[in-house]
Amino acid sequence: MGLRGIPPFTGVALRFGLAAAALLALAPVLGVKLGRSRTERRLWWANALLTFCIPYSILYWAEQWVPSGLCSVIFSTFPLLTALGAHFILPAERLTSRSIGGILLGFAGIAVIYSADFHALGGSQVAKAAAVLFLSPLFAALGNVIVKRWGGGLHPLSTAAVPMGITALAVGTLALLFESGRHATFNTPSVLSILYLALIGSAFPFTLYFWLLRHQSATSLSMINYATPILAVIVGSLFMGEAFTPRILAGSALVLVGVAVAVTGGHRKAEQRALAEEPSP
Repeated sequence: MGLRGIPPFTGVALRFGLAAAALLALAPVLGVKLGRSRTERRLWWANALLTFCIPYSILYWAEQWVPSGLCSVIFSTFPLLTALGAHFILPAERLTSRSIGGILLGFAGIAVIYSADFHALGGSQVAKAAAVLFLSPLFAALGNVIVKRWGGGLHPLSTAAVPMGITALAVGTLALLFESGRHATFNTPSVLSILYLALIGSAFPFTLYFWLLRHQSATSLSMINYATPILAVIVGSLFMGEAFTPRILAGSALVLVGVAVAVTGGHRKAEQRALAEEPSP
């Protein structure tokens, strides 16, 4: 909805600029001290680049041509990519056949849910944009693992707010360079979409996500990405008159079973490895 009136880079900059402003305003109220260590400051830049700048710039750019259903399917590779990154970077999160099977089963469920959208594909531009879009979950997964590896002692406001502010400045510069000639329409739908994505879709959930990342494995937590398409289908059925078909029901069941298999198997073994690696008192 936002892309109907606002160019992609401008939309990303406004979204994360507003989200950062809201979170930074909360920091002194909550007594959060920012930038107290070199590790924290380095993580700001890494998280800004990997979690926000690259993935969302690509996503907004690609959604000018790629159907939203296909975007959901492509980004649903995020849990698998997170599991692969965690296998090499996080000692306690080695891949198991059970976790891989569950992740792939969940991905298959997303593909089933949105299989009807594939008929909308057509033209070389859609194919090229879809291919580029695969970089979005790849960089996001790497950012997820890096925050888990080195950001465990940081306040989630720090992990979320400052990287979002850096993203707003960086992508805002891209907007000035490449979108200065494009008209932006700030009508009611586009403004409401920006406010929703900034506050409900960024400021609150990313802060919560980074807090949860301190207590959960990166791979298990990444599986929440499978819930988004299911919730979108439910909302569409309840409020937009979209049909809830047997195909959707079957895909949702595959997702839920896949998440259960991956989390109950892989997460338990990860906890056992973490306990085994702790030094004796």
